[in-house]
Amino acid sequence: MFKITRTNSVPLGVPGQMHSGLPHQEFLEQFCMSERWSGDLSTGLFQLGEKASAIHGLSESECGLLNFVRCYDPADRNHVLELFEQAATSCSSFCFSTTISLESGHKQPVFCIGESSGLEERYSGTIHGIFFFPRFLVEGAGKALLRQ
Repeated sequence: MFKITRTNSVPLGVPGQMHSGLPHQEFLEQFCMSERWSGDLSTGLFQLGEKASAIHGLSESECGLLNFVRCYDPADRNHVLELFEQAATSCSSFCFSTTISLESGHKQPVFCIGESSGLEERYSGTIHGIFFFPRFLVEGAGKALLRQ
């Protein structure tokens, strides 16, 4: 799944504001781990959380887009890069899902929701969002392994 749209297409609240303390947060955490991320479009640097960095195979939280996208399923990488490119040129909301290839040979599903803003001036703006990592791994031909 790869989707991009204008940020004003479905107003669900205040743009750029992440909601914490959601009523069903504990229920959500039972099924997945989530973590925020952000990017500065003037420098091209992204800031991932500690857990997201580790799952993406990164030793540092700050990285470039290609650094964290390279562990994604090869069939999805270009789609994800295109979404980020579009979001960097026009204020947009987007989402995608793919898998991350882990050193163990298993795959970690990942879902991402994000938006870009502040693109009025050339080479400026921010992009931010949240990763969701389901608490299971995918093995080979569709078999799933539960993670604690």
